[in-house]
Amino acid sequence: MRLAFQCMLTPRLYKIYRDGPKESMYEPRGLEKWSDKVISTTNTLFNIGLYTSPFICLYVYRRGFFSSDEARFLMRCFWGLGSLFAFCYIARGIGRAANPRYVAFAKTLAMPSSERRNFLDSIRRYDFDFTYWPISYSVSSPSAVPWYRRRPFQHTANPDLPMYQRVGIQILAYIATHTFGIRLIYPGSLALINHLLSNELFKGRTYLVENFNGMRAKVQTADLNTIDTMFIDNRSKNPLKGKTLVICCEGNSGFYEIGIMTTPAKAGYSVLGWNHPGFAGSTGRPYPSQEHNAIDAIIQYAVTELNFKPEDIVMYGWSIGGYTAAWAAVNYPAVKGLVLDATFDDLLPLAENQMPASWSLLVKEVVRCYVDLNVAEWVIKYNGPVQLIRRTDDEIICLRPGQLASNRGNHLLVKIVEHRHRSINSNTRDALYRLVSLQDQQRASLNYTSVNEHELRALRLIGTYLHDFKSTHCVPLSEQHFEGVMEAITDMAKAKE
Repeated sequence: MRLAFQCMLTPRLYKIYRDGPKESMYEPRGLEKWSDKVISTTNTLFNIGLYTSPFICLYVYRRGFFSSDEARFLMRCFWGLGSLFAFCYIARGIGRAANPRYVAFAKTLAMPSSERRNFLDSIRRYDFDFTYWPISYSVSSPSAVPWYRRRPFQHTANPDLPMYQRVGIQILAYIATHTFGIRLIYPGSLALINHLLSNELFKGRTYLVENFNGMRAKVQTADLNTIDTMFIDNRSKNPLKGKTLVICCEGNSGFYEIGIMTTPAKAGYSVLGWNHPGFAGSTGRPYPSQEHNAIDAIIQYAVTELNFKPEDIVMYGWSIGGYTAAWAAVNYPAVKGLVLDATFDDLLPLAENQMPASWSLLVKEVVRCYVDLNVAEWVIKYNGPVQLIRRTDDEIICLRPGQLASNRGNHLLVKIVEHRHRSINSNTRDALYRLVSLQDQQRASLNYTSVNEHELRALRLIGTYLHDFKSTHCVPLSEQHFEGVMEAITDMAKAKE
């Protein structure tokens, strides 16, 4: 009974790694299987009821269910459901205690953690509910600041409006951002998306662990969020490339399990992937401040626990992850380089392009005051090597699908060039805007005897920073293309020295 009680309080087990086929999951048996189904179904119904509670309460009120007799009936129903739920927990504990494979997992989890490294190596044999995963690294937390001292309405993106309009838009923007707005910008934070992708995320973790010896860890940020991470160490397999750590920052619906970290791993580099706050096993919400704290904790974890020097770290951001990668590069200027793949210059033009024109003032207020993902603003503050990868068939960051000239990555490139090469004149700038709209092959096919000196300089500048990859937004980057980008990062770093 003591073992059964212990198993009642332990987490749900999903897989024992390297125990059977890669696609196989841990299969509960008997009482554990039956009670697991009842508990998971009840939890799902509870979550649905929580989100629809206003409509349920309205229905109950209109049907007159708030009378004393109906209240007693509802209380008996809740008491019965609660008793069934408690019985299922007890039955699940008994079923788990009768399963030797689960008992071995429970004993591993209950091991004394005095020898921390051995303890973490032991539990990494299992994939289980990440809520119960021990914290591997924690950043010191500053004293909390009350919300009213943060002055949420201090700034406005529409200062020219009359006060009554400005205040109304500010209030609407605050409500929109903290309800549906942040979820529209980062769909991966939606519980429904996480639920629908849970099986793919499980397969992705299994692939990373069993094919690359990936090591999962939980990192706690300064704002007390916990971030789900995966580390692939290639230092022993490939001493030359493996000493470089590529930290991957995923897109707004990207997860490290099914994201970009396999590309640098296959190329032989060490890789550290992480999930945005609110994505999969990570807690919180992907507001810019929480994103900053998350990547700050990730870099500190890489330096302190994984023993990488900042000058051996390359920040790799894909899509909206380019914002977090750029912020990290600016705040850790010693990093080796910054790679931005399918990244835009500023969120505002993309947001305005997707929303009705009548919402423009509200969209501007939301973006500029709460989710100001101005990638270019951060990139130009970083003086180290920068490489851009542009998807030629990108359908996400193009204002007009299928038109390369409307790709917002073009604007990012131009802003980098204008900042780093201030000596360029207006003629070179005009040539830059015109030639960046061409693909690599088109620029290569130009007759260099017929181009003027301004166009020639523009072509050299584009070739210095930009690499075209013929694909849509979400196609995985090939490791050969990534290796070429990393070689360019290395060459730029040597040239700077």
